[in-house]
Amino acid sequence: MQNNTTATNATKAVGFTKQDFTWSLSMFGTAVGAGVLFLPIRAGLEGFWPLILIALLVGPMTYLAHRALARFVLSSDKKGSDITEVVEEHFGKSAGLMITFLYFFAIYPIVLIYGNAITNTIDSVLVNQLGMESMPRWLLSGVLVAAMMSVMILGQKLMLKATEMLVYPLVFILLAMSVYLIPHWSMDAMSFSAAPSMSALLIAVYLTIPMLIFSFNHSPAVSSMALAQREAHGEDAVAKSDMILKRASGMLLGFVMFFVFSCVLALSPEQLAQAQEQNLPILSYLANEMESPIISVLGPLVAFLAIFSSFFGHYLGAKEGLAGIVKKAAPQAVESMGEKTFDKALVAFFFFTVWGVAIINPSVLGMIEDLGAPFIAAILFLMPMYAIKKVPSMQKYSGKLSNVFVTVMGLIAISAIVRGLLF
Repeated sequence: MQNNTTATNATKAVGFTKQDFTWSLSMFGTAVGAGVLFLPIRAGLEGFWPLILIALLVGPMTYLAHRALARFVLSSDKKGSDITEVVEEHFGKSAGLMITFLYFFAIYPIVLIYGNAITNTIDSVLVNQLGMESMPRWLLSGVLVAAMMSVMILGQKLMLKATEMLVYPLVFILLAMSVYLIPHWSMDAMSFSAAPSMSALLIAVYLTIPMLIFSFNHSPAVSSMALAQREAHGEDAVAKSDMILKRASGMLLGFVMFFVFSCVLALSPEQLAQAQEQNLPILSYLANEMESPIISVLGPLVAFLAIFSSFFGHYLGAKEGLAGIVKKAAPQAVESMGEKTFDKALVAFFFFTVWGVAIINPSVLGMIEDLGAPFIAAILFLMPMYAIKKVPSMQKYSGKLSNVFVTVMGLIAISAIVRGLLF
């Protein structure tokens, strides 16, 4: 009788609750950002059949990788240890510094991307929606980057709260846009009959995987979620984390891929190529191409809000990461500068580098695939797989086919660094 009661209590402990759903929404909101606005361009360029295979792959990719990261965080013997502390515990201080480097370089390119993307978005609004001439790019980008960073300096806590509140209206509007585009779907827009060869199909999927990893990434929120589950549920923390991440991945798969399919079916391959060439988010391009007052207003607005809101969290993370690297590598130099001067130097570094990239205007898709995704993959896909082999408390997860799958996807994303030399 006692055993039955214990079993019942254990079942209740890992049941899905309203609080768990809130955490799933938090994971979902972390992933939905500006990357989603560029995913339809990259995914749609490869054609219909690769898009189907991508839709089948991305759910397991997202869930299994984030699940492994959460389990890695929970593998620590010390309660309350974040991911860098867990790395130091298992692999030593040098590895901890290396992970801090990887974290910084996983986030920093995204900050650069947003400075460039918001400049292109506003320039498109000025020219196409307001009928004005383009401002000098150095001036427009400088004003926009300064405005985003000034808001952070004036009130970080208030702005972070505001951006959290923005996530759900953004999600609703994106869903509404996906539905609104349905009457514009054209079955002639993509070739349904001519299936590509197996080699062409695999190459198309290979080229899209880095963008998928970037667009579905919610690893920055995984550590805090896993620790919260440990504090609330103790030994059931792993089961709780698995359930939360499974539902978050399911929501992301349904929402994001519906948006991707809706955009792709509403545009021809030639139009998607134009959007890539113009370096614009998909909604800004739709606003310019479609004779619809709703899309003309909502498209650029959603693109602006998504980029603007996503910038803040990534900027804070990148700034904290760089500060941690410098303090560990050169503590005496930081001490001699003083905390205030050091902080001003960090702000100046980010302003001038983000501004410089926005002036140069490199391909946003190229930056995501060649810089952002490989570093995210190293942290999210490969590090937990390495830990399963090396850390005693994680070896209970070894021998699974899913580990091979996650490792292969991570290696493919990292190979994007040399992708340009091959394709």
